[in-house]
Amino acid sequence: AFSLFYKKEEKLLYDLAHALDYMSCDLEYRMSPLSDLCKKTSQQCDGVICDVFANLSAELEQQIAPDAKRCMDAVLDKTHNIPSSCKTILQELGVSLGQFGIDGQLRGLENVRNICNMKALSFTQNKDSKIRTYQTLGICGGAAITILLI
Repeated sequence: AFSLFYKKEEKLLYDLAHALDYMSCDLEYRMSPLSDLCKKTSQQCDGVICDVFANLSAELEQQIAPDAKRCMDAVLDKTHNIPSSCKTILQELGVSLGQFGIDGQLRGLENVRNICNMKALSFTQNKDSKIRTYQTLGICGGAAITILLI
């Protein structure tokens, strides 16, 4: 079970990095409004990351004077299946979005993307040995429960 969670978290980090790349490109060349940017980003990914950006777009559209940080916090409160590493990165993204002009937002996105890439890289390093360790722990835990039940 732990190895599946590990693989899922690694995939989410790479999906999030892809979404952040898309956002940077869109902001740099199209300068889309924030709610449109989030909607377009949701169309470029799938799964939980897609849901987060689609919900963030909706949350931003509902606000009279949208605050990206508060909107992201509201979205993350409603989304329960996000690993803590991804949640932290998304919270950081919420802080940087909409705060400054285009140049400031691009620098903020680059910073968040760097954090995401570092976390994804740490998942990739020694991946096989970590997954084997989790699998071994799962087998040992199952054996211990079996022995206790006998």
